Parts: sequence; structure tokens; C-alpha cells
Amino acid sequence: MTEGSVSPVFPTVREVLALDPVRHGAPRLVAGDAGLDRPVRWVHVAEVPDIASLLGGGELVLTTGIGLPADDAGLRAFIADLAGVGVSGLVVELGRRYGTGVPRVMAVAAERRGLPLVELRRATPFVRITEAVHALIVDAQLHELRATEEIHQRFTELSVDGADPAEVVRQAAELSGCPVVLENLSRQVLAYDPAGENADLLLDGWEQHSRRIRPTGRTAYDVDSGWLVTTVGARGQDWGRLLLRWPGRGDLGAGTAHPGSAPPTRLTILVERAASALALGRLIRRDAEGLERQLHRTLLTALLDHSRPVDEVALRARALGVTLQRRHLVGVVVRQRRDDPADGGPADAAWSAMDSPQAGPARLRDLAEAVGHALREAKLTALTSAIDDQAVGALLALPDAAAEDAALAAFAAALRRVRLNTPAWRGPGVDEVIIAAGSGVDSLREARRSLIEARQVADTARWDRRDLPVFRLPHVGLAGLLHLLRDEPRVQTFVERQLGALLAHDARHPRDPLLGTLRAYLDQGRNKSAAAAAVHLSRPAFYERLARIGHILDADLDSVDTCLSLHVALLALDAIRVP
Repeated sequence: MTEGSVSPVFPTVREVLALDPVRHGAPRLVAGDAGLDRPVRWVHVAEVPDIASLLGGGELVLTTGIGLPADDAGLRAFIADLAGVGVSGLVVELGRRYGTGVPRVMAVAAERRGLPLVELRRATPFVRITEAVHALIVDAQLHELRATEEIHQRFTELSVDGADPAEVVRQAAELSGCPVVLENLSRQVLAYDPAGENADLLLDGWEQHSRRIRPTGRTAYDVDSGWLVTTVGARGQDWGRLLLRWPGRGDLGAGTAHPGSAPPTRLTILVERAASALALGRLIRRDAEGLERQLHRTLLTALLDHSRPVDEVALRARALGVTLQRRHLVGVVVRQRRDDPADGGPADAAWSAMDSPQAGPARLRDLAEAVGHALREAKLTALTSAIDDQAVGALLALPDAAAEDAALAAFAAALRRVRLNTPAWRGPGVDEVIIAAGSGVDSLREARRSLIEARQVADTARWDRRDLPVFRLPHVGLAGLLHLLRDEPRVQTFVERQLGALLAHDARHPRDPLLGTLRAYLDQGRNKSAAAAAVHLSRPAFYERLARIGHILDADLDSVDTCLSLHVALLALDAIRVP
């Protein structure tokens, strides 16, 4: 065992010199004061010069010197050998070999090697020193063992109880007496306990400070910063770090620690057990939430599809803690806003990048989790789950109709906060969601109508660029009406009659579609200059394209009635194309 691997629970040379049996020998430090904080793993009595080969490092060597070499070269080699194997120090009793002091050459060699060299100027039975030091070591190890046992017991109880991260961090700080911080992989603080210190100072500039703490391995101590760090995660998926600040003070373990010294072994055990409790708790919560979400989806699907009796849905929902009977029910649907590239407009680049088979389900799971968090934050009771490949539904159970507007506003605000605080929902193109609500109903048998209405409003509102907290049926106007009628054959016939020729042209000329030009012209209220700017075309080029459209459709695009019919047909086309 080398010096660096000796456990901090062992006493240091400095502490050994303060023991009564050693003080009885009138100790005097001759050289190597830089090594006084070396831990002493054992005490070994030696009177032969080649003792180094029998040592493993961390021993405090006691000798009278009677067997040491007489020449200077031999003494230098003796000191070099002891330092080479990593002994903690050398104690020489004066009187038998050396009268008034150790040879100067020995002191110089020890000083050069940083090896503490101590003279005992009064005769002292070595057995008393050995007994005292070994008792100190055993006591320290017992203390460490008891502390470790308490750590294991405490965190086992926390794991079984399903304690939240804040409680695990608090217990870690209490057991260690040190500040503890839990952060995610983006260096954002998830939970902390300053252990009585100033929290503002602890967390000030945390992200920059944390990025400078880069120990090697899953659990390691960063000497420069004084933080003991372990990775938090399970099943090969790491999601954070747990950090404990060990300032090298002397209130833990055996003896007095000093700046730069490594933390006691039990603190390493503590942060690892705390990290395990955090990882296990996250897995348990995720599994529980996954099962609960499946049950919620089963019940919402049953309401939408009439696959289960309403009374059975109510009973199973109540067992999940969601009471639906004698409640005011409001269907809510949340979905990502997305432009459909088939309409001749620009596709959302962020969504295009996420159209892989893996990205879609992952994005839907993230949205479902965000909706669940928002409902809990707003203190609302609801069944909630994904209801199709792009939307998350919720059936709010409110005490009465008077609470409807306030509940929807609270949910919208909470969802916005959740999205702003979640890195995955930041950035252009991915952070716009639509919240739509159906009409409130007072019977579970009518809940399906509210949910379907909310889904229809959400689908229709995709093309509404107003930033409304919650879309309701009155907000979508004509587009909402057309969405409700999108399966009506007469509406589909109207679309084909108005736009069929232009759609056929675009199908034959995919590199030169004209539908987007017509849409811009009508969206801009037939203002040709504004429409040209909207599609980034020069006015002559836009006028030429508009003339071609009029020729293809055999329509007068300066006629208000004609343009109104075409605009309605475009809105109906959008409704029909909604997946």
C-alpha cells in the first residue's frame, strides 16, 4: 500500500506526536515538517538497516538506531529506502546509539525527502507508543464502521420510502455536516442543502463553478475545488451529479483534517449511497408514472371510443385518485404547432429534423410529461395521456363551472413555466404548443364531446398565429366550422371544384407550386405588394404567378366574391389535410 492509498481515518504523524506516551519521551522534530499530516497506518519497531523491504507504506518506524549504518552513505540510503516505500515517519530514541542528537546527514536526507524525523530525548517504552497508536487506529476504524452502517441504514430507508431528491440531499448534508448539491448534466441545480452555510454564496455562479470541477472516474475528490463528486444514474443512463464540499476541516472522522487532505472514506460511501438512492427513486417514480399514464390512456381512450361503460371508467378513475362523478369536466388537448409542408407553405425545420421514427414518440413522451407536471403544479385533478401520435389529452375534473376559466389559465401558465425550465423545450421552432379546451360538461357521459371538441379546436388552431393561452371553439371561427365538417362529402366536392385544377398543376410541377402564392395573396387581403413581400418575390414575378393562377382556375382574382370562395376552399383544404 502506498502513501496515497492510506485511508484518512488513520491518525497523522502530528496527532501521534501529541499522544501522552510519545510526549513522555520529549519528542523533537528534527526534519520533514512538511510530512506531519501523513496518515499512520501502523507502528513498526525496527533495529536493522534493511527494514524497508518488509514494509508496505504508511508505517511509523520506531528505532533506537543501534543497527543503523555508521557511514554517511549508509544513512542516506536508509532514509531513501524508507521514503521510497512511503513510510509516514521515523522516530529515533536517543541514548543507546546517538547521545545528544541524530547525525546531521540523517536530518538533511530526511528533510530533502520530506520524511518526518523525530528524536525522543527521554527513554520511552516503545510498546506504550505502539499500544496508544494502534488503539487510536482501531477506535477510528470502529467510528468509521458505525458511521458507514448508519449511512447504509439511512439511505436504505429513504429508498424504500421513495423519498424525493430534496429529502435525500438533506439527509446527506445532515449525515456529513457538509454542503451537498444535486445538479443535472447541464449543471443546473436540482436540489441542495447548504448545511448551515450561506446558500447564496454556495450557489452564486454555480454553473461556471461546477464546470471547473472535473474529477476523473464516477466518484472522485477534486482537490483544487474541495468537492467530492459522484455521478448519478442507472441502467447506463446518467442524468446528474451529486457534489459534497469537503473543506478539509477537522470535525469528521478521527483526528483533525487539514486543507488539501482527502475526505474520509465514509463520505465517499455516503455520496455513493445517496446517488444510488436518487437513481433508484427516479426509476421507481418513472416506472410508477409510466404505469399510471398507461391506465390514464386506457380510460381516456375508453371515453373517446365508447369501449367501456361510463360507470366502469368512473370507478377505475376514482381508484387512481381522479373523481369524475359530480364534477364539472373540461376536455383539454395540447399539441405542438406544426406547419404542414403539403399546403405550399414552409415546413417547420425543427419538426422536419424530428420526423425520424425515434424522435416522434420521444417528443410525445416529453410533451406528456410536461402536461403532467403542469397539472400537478396547477393543483388540478385530471386524467391525462397521449391520445394520438401528436397530441396529449386531459380531462379536467373541477368542483363547478365557475372554476373553469381560472383552472385553464392556471394550467396554461404552469405549462409555460415547465417548458421554459426544461432544456428540451427551448430554442426556435420547438417551443410552440397549442392548448385547446372543449366546452365544459357536467356529466361523464358528455365528456367525450368535450374531448373531441378540444381535439378539433387544437387541430384547427395550428394555422392560427395568435398567441392565445387557451384556444376555445369561438376562437377558431370559420376554420373551426370547416374542421367540424371536414368529412362532409359536399365540403370535399366544394374544395375540388374551387382548387382542383391548381392542385393538379402543383402535382405535375412539384418544383413550381402555386398554391402558396394564392394563399399569401388571400391571407394579405388581396394586397399584392404585401403578398409579394410575404413570399419573398419581386412584384413583377408575383404578378406573373398570380396571372397564371387565374388562368389555371379560370377565375377573376380581382373579384371579391371569387376570392372569398377560394379562401373558404383553402381553409376547408387545411381542415381536410389535418392528420
